[in-house]
Amino acid sequence: MQSTAFPSAMRRVSATVGVSDRIAFLRKTYLLLGAALVALAAFTGGMMTLAPETSLAMSRWAFGGSWHWLLVLGAFMAVGYAAERLAWSPSSRGLQYLGLAIGVVAQGLLLQPLLWAVIVTLGVASAGTVIAQATLITLTIFVGLTLTVFVTKKDFSFLRGALVVASFAALGVIVASLLFGFQLGALFAGVMVLVMAGYILYQTSLVLSQFPPTAHVASALMLFSTVATLFWYVLQLLLAMRRE
Repeated sequence: MQSTAFPSAMRRVSATVGVSDRIAFLRKTYLLLGAALVALAAFTGGMMTLAPETSLAMSRWAFGGSWHWLLVLGAFMAVGYAAERLAWSPSSRGLQYLGLAIGVVAQGLLLQPLLWAVIVTLGVASAGTVIAQATLITLTIFVGLTLTVFVTKKDFSFLRGALVVASFAALGVIVASLLFGFQLGALFAGVMVLVMAGYILYQTSLVLSQFPPTAHVASALMLFSTVATLFWYVLQLLLAMRRE
């Protein structure tokens, strides 16, 4: 589930932070975001290439039963929360980067089962094409929505309530699908792509005008988590469309 808030101590940040400070903050945030996405690709691909048996065994266990995947999701949410707390650490920059690194590793592990499902379902050659398409679509959505916020300067903070409701509703549907054994399919994945698009608008608004200039690690982790989740659902949507 995506976070729609940041620590209360950081909320009362003046919108009049110096222009040079804000530009430096944005530069650091998006450079760090790019590095995290490259690290995610390297970690995920490296694990599947260098330790395929371990990766495949872990993925088979994760998809081996409803309770297995519920445990995976529960652990992922707990680790994600811990990573976010570390990224907001006011006492240590090292702890902040540790939180970002934990977030990258957690997303990489969560991606393993889906990537193997794509490979097993479509074959290596077709899987590579679909993964490349999902990457391109994800980056296009992210860049397009980011530019929309930067160019229009529109405040999308009003989306927060709707995103919270949508997130809890989605979590409920996911848990129900695991407990009762029905497939979510392309429709659910498509809806979740729209929800992640809403998060990008909302979070980019926060980054642009509300985050303190020292919080570039936390802001990069927040955006990274959303982009990685968006990729998950875009890939799931493409796979579901191929199956249908």
